[in-house]
This record gives sequence, structure tokens and C-alpha cells, in this order.
Amino acid sequence: MASRLSRRILQHHLPLGLVTAAMAVPLYVTRSYPDVLSRLSFASAYPALLLLAATLFVGPWTLLRQGQVPVSLDLRRDIGIWAGMTGLFHAVVGQCVHLRGRPWLYYIYEKWDGHALPLRHDVFGFANHTGLAAALILGMLLATSNDASLRHWGMPGWKKLQRWNYACFGLTALHCFLYQLGVESQDTVFVASAILCVALTTAIQLAGWRRRVG
Repeated sequence: MASRLSRRILQHHLPLGLVTAAMAVPLYVTRSYPDVLSRLSFASAYPALLLLAATLFVGPWTLLRQGQVPVSLDLRRDIGIWAGMTGLFHAVVGQCVHLRGRPWLYYIYEKWDGHALPLRHDVFGFANHTGLAAALILGMLLATSNDASLRHWGMPGWKKLQRWNYACFGLTALHCFLYQLGVESQDTVFVASAILCVALTTAIQLAGWRRRVG
């Protein structure tokens, strides 16, 4: 166990930490936002999306190359840990960007007059509700990405929990596009990058599915 942990730290976690920093730091320093929170939110958003996409890329890629995929891949699990940490960091910081000191207004209207429900159902509300749902699923996935959870739930039960990653990615993509196109006006390069990320992830998943059923 000690040698396995050491190997994962050196071969997975250290490179993943460096890659995450290599993505986040340029995004942070090149933004024109005047405050730290806005920069941190932006700088963590795209690395989190890419890391989450990578968790869905490893399995099909392994299947296409080797013809089979173990139930638990250390690389996929370790990427998921970094995706979880980065995504949850973004979710927490993001609560403090648009409505300083009033994060509940991300999800409900300040004045209910004229609304049948207090829950926000405008673009801003949908963007935040999808982000919150993705963050909750991501937290569950992060909490169960360990050997103890695998032993507790058993292979079938643990795998069933981890399949929530598909819903998490879909909600994250929707959250991203709603913010990019409906809440904030992002540069074309970031919109195109998010679209390409989602498209490639979907394509590799479809290729893996066809390999399994074929």
C-alpha cells in the first residue's frame, strides 16, 4: 500500500497538480478583473471542466487501446480527485463573485412579487442551479474516490455511485455554457474551448460504448 501510494503521488498527483497550476495561473494573471475572487473563480472554472472531462476520457481510451477497462483505474481516480478539489474550490469561490455577501440570491429572487416560485428561473438562476447540482455530485464522487469506499460498497455499488460522473459532467457543461452565453460575455476562444472539450468527451464516450456493445 505504501509503495502504491508513493507511486500515485509521484506519477499522478504531482504531475496533475503541476498541470492544474499551469492551466490556472495564466488564466488568473491575464484576467482584467479588479478583484481576487473574480480571478480565482475564472481561473479554476476551466481547469475543473478539463479535469472532469479527462475522467471520462481515460476509460474509453483504455478500452479502445487494450480491449478492457478495470473497474477502478488509479489514474482515472486520481484525475477525479483533482477535478473534485478544483471544481469544489470554484463552486465555493463562485458564491462570492456576483452578489457579495448574499449568495442565496444566486438561487432565489430577492423580491418574490410577480414570481410564482421564489426559486430563480431566469438564465442566471438556471446557471447557478446546474452548478450547485454539479458541485453536490462532485462532492459525493470525491468523498467516495478511495479504497475504503470501494470495499464498503463493493464493486457493483461503488461503480453505480461513480456513474454519477456522467450527470456531473452534463450539468457542468450546461452551467458553463449558460454562464458563457447568458450571464457573462466570454471571449470566443473560451467558448470554443468549452465546446471542443464537451464534443471530444462525448465522441470518445460514444466510441467506447460502441466498442463495448460491438
